[in-house]
Amino acid sequence: MGSLRIRIGRFVRRNLSKQCSGEYACRNERNRVLGAETVALLSLGLLLCGVPVQAMAQPAQSPGAPDSQRGLPEPPGARASSGEQQADLRSPGSITGTVVDPSGAAVTGARVSLTRPDTPPNPQSPDQEALSGDGGEFSFGNIAPGPFRLTITAAGFANQVANGVVHPGEALIVPEIALAVATEITQVQVVVPRVEVAEAEIKDQEKQRVFGVIPNFYVSYIPDAAPLTPKQKFELAWKTTVDPVTFILTGAVAGVQQAQDDFKGYGQGAQGYGKRYGASYADTVTSTFIGSAILPSLLKQDPRYFYKGTGSTRSRILYAIANSVICKGDNKRWQANYSNILGSLAAGGISNLYYPAADRNGAALTFENALIGIGSTAAANILQEFVIRKLTPNPSNSRSTAKP
Repeated sequence: MGSLRIRIGRFVRRNLSKQCSGEYACRNERNRVLGAETVALLSLGLLLCGVPVQAMAQPAQSPGAPDSQRGLPEPPGARASSGEQQADLRSPGSITGTVVDPSGAAVTGARVSLTRPDTPPNPQSPDQEALSGDGGEFSFGNIAPGPFRLTITAAGFANQVANGVVHPGEALIVPEIALAVATEITQVQVVVPRVEVAEAEIKDQEKQRVFGVIPNFYVSYIPDAAPLTPKQKFELAWKTTVDPVTFILTGAVAGVQQAQDDFKGYGQGAQGYGKRYGASYADTVTSTFIGSAILPSLLKQDPRYFYKGTGSTRSRILYAIANSVICKGDNKRWQANYSNILGSLAAGGISNLYYPAADRNGAALTFENALIGIGSTAAANILQEFVIRKLTPNPSNSRSTAKP
């Protein structure tokens, strides 16, 4: 800058030396030129000094930078507006709704649970519960923005679930929630009285006839058949003794006895046959009622034979023989068959009252007949186990029977 000023001074003085003719004029002209030189130098100095200052005052900026990055001052309240927007995004909302039944009537006292299934636990917005009011309305306040789930439960209605999203500061009114009537499943266990069960089993047993003709009432093909009441034991004995086949068989036995001239004291002819028939029928009645009704009722024993039907042949034979001296009690436990043994002795003793005197051999014959009766029972049980079951068209286990 100094060298420039010297050059300008030399240029001005050179021109002045050429143009001045007189001393006074040259002085005046020199003063005018020096004043102009001074002005020019000052102007040039300001120009040269001002450009760098202005350039230093403005830092370099990228052409595409926003005003905030170019050092421009932010508008008043700009920072406050950003904080308010963040606060608005976190402002809580509220949820209201109504619970109704299928007819549209309000449901009072329904439990409404508000949960946030898709968000982490928030202490400031915990799960809430509310009960619907008289008009079925419910409401939740101070709810943080985000998804929510409403679970509605009420007595007599099926549970209902509703999902939604509450926005910042929103007063959300959910659509009317209609509860469906709960489908009630009731399990009813029908317990049939034991007497009725036994009655049904007796009805089946009364259909059991060998070859469809001969009564086979005292056999049960149901292993866990219901115990009989005393009344049922007497009814079964009565039906056995008055069955037409019983009368026919008794007549056949009396005819064989007369043909063989057994019990000669009865004589022959119609009178002798009648006495033999009466004595034989009396044996049937006394042994049936005493051994299958009276004593079983007193001793609480079951007079029926319970068909086994399974296992080895040996085990079934032993079972059949054993059942001539053992039986099931009314408590379904096995015990000594006092009814059958004492019944045979009682029937034999009573028979001494109506048999001819020549055929009454006292107590020895009675016990002998009782032992023969036990042996006959064992043989009959073996037939029941292996033969008669196949000859009986309607065994009692052919239909399902209700259990007590």
